[in-house]
Amino acid sequence: MTAQERADLEKFIEQAWETAIGMGLEPFPVHFELVPAHVIYEIGSYGLPARFSHWTFGRDYHRQKTMYEYNVARIYELVINTDPAQAFLLENNSLLANKMVAAHVIGHSDFFRNNTYFAHTDRRMVERARLHADRIRQYEMEYGPQRVEQFLDAVLSIEEHIDPVEPTYRRPQPEEYRHQKPTLVRPTSEFDDLLGRVETPEPPSTRRIPPEPEKDLLLFLRDYARDLEDWQRDIIGMVREEMLYFLPQIRTKIMNEGWASLVHERILESLPLTPAEHLEFRRMHSSVLAPGSRMSINPYYVGYQILRDIERRWNGEPPEEDEQPETDWLQRPKPRPEGEGWRKLLEVREMECDVTFLRKYLTEGLVKRLDLYTYKLEEVNGELVWRIQETDWEKVRDALLDSMTNFGVPVVTVEDGDYDRRGELYLKHHYDGKPLDIEYTTRTLKNIYTIWGRPVHLETVADGTRLIFTCDGQQVKQRKG
Repeated sequence: MTAQERADLEKFIEQAWETAIGMGLEPFPVHFELVPAHVIYEIGSYGLPARFSHWTFGRDYHRQKTMYEYNVARIYELVINTDPAQAFLLENNSLLANKMVAAHVIGHSDFFRNNTYFAHTDRRMVERARLHADRIRQYEMEYGPQRVEQFLDAVLSIEEHIDPVEPTYRRPQPEEYRHQKPTLVRPTSEFDDLLGRVETPEPPSTRRIPPEPEKDLLLFLRDYARDLEDWQRDIIGMVREEMLYFLPQIRTKIMNEGWASLVHERILESLPLTPAEHLEFRRMHSSVLAPGSRMSINPYYVGYQILRDIERRWNGEPPEEDEQPETDWLQRPKPRPEGEGWRKLLEVREMECDVTFLRKYLTEGLVKRLDLYTYKLEEVNGELVWRIQETDWEKVRDALLDSMTNFGVPVVTVEDGDYDRRGELYLKHHYDGKPLDIEYTTRTLKNIYTIWGRPVHLETVADGTRLIFTCDGQQVKQRKG
């Protein structure tokens, strides 16, 4: 990018910022930085600048860089949820592309600051991630890189198993429920002393560990795994802390991208563009909002279309040309105060996550217009083919919501941390009709054993039958419950 183009971009960012404030947005201040492609893909694969090293991040970097080099896919920007926000623009983008991306980033920053699901995130996570990386490097020097990486492998395999809801009750402290060890008891008489009855173990505690089923598996393992060293507990805590930071972004992917896409469109429409720039902007905008493939949805497209539909309906405007008219008199457009639709959008971006957003605002007309349906793999003439399973709008919406429940991760709770009074771990999968992948479950149970240090049991359901997996560290066995 030339010096003149850089100056033009800086001027545009100032104009875009003023326009966003005039629209009622309240973004964090944004620090923009132009970087080469390899920096974009490195940060994209690590999730945060200066995060700790792990082979899975390198794998993701290689995959993204290869897709970029073969023009299969590319990342135009990255924005970090901090205060001020940090944004990275691709230096070999066209000037107009970076203008659109900068406006898109302002939309993300507004969402980060105002959406309620981001309210408790650590806005200094970049600095904390750097400190985490320093500590992990120190542990590698003290205990060996292979040992630390193997432990990280185990922890990262279950990083999604945290409780996203802060409990309203007082969480019991580990000391209250740890397995009690024998204690010294003074002899009560000379007769006891002569018989050698100097040590008497306390009766085993009848308290359950944990007192109630615990969804936060990482937290439970950090606090209750008895054979862990301090550095291992610290690593679990660091991974959990970073996962809690990423969680709101996972829970609001459709809304966040839809909102940023709507914002960048409104900003660029309000600023003067030449006919050539306007044509290029519309081409790029259409590319961002292209419908997804048959096997996936484009969160930019779905989020943007739902937001536009909300604004239209709250403004009392008629349906789009390709929509069916609303026949129910309760749903017919009614005159609304000017700007009511935009005020509703500001409220939606503040209060909702993807699950509530889709449940409330993914209407029958939108499901049809977006061509959403469910599908499954069926055998036809001896071959497996994908077939459309369901087109009913409510069933399609519910299937989409079901895939997002617990952000797509099976719900597993700790039922007993001292199972059968042997210090073994008993987990329960809350079966919702979707069976566990046996191969993945086997690998994960071995990783949990690595952390817990004792046999691990997992209760689930398969083919309508209660099934219990047991891992002893070497192999995983199955038995009917």
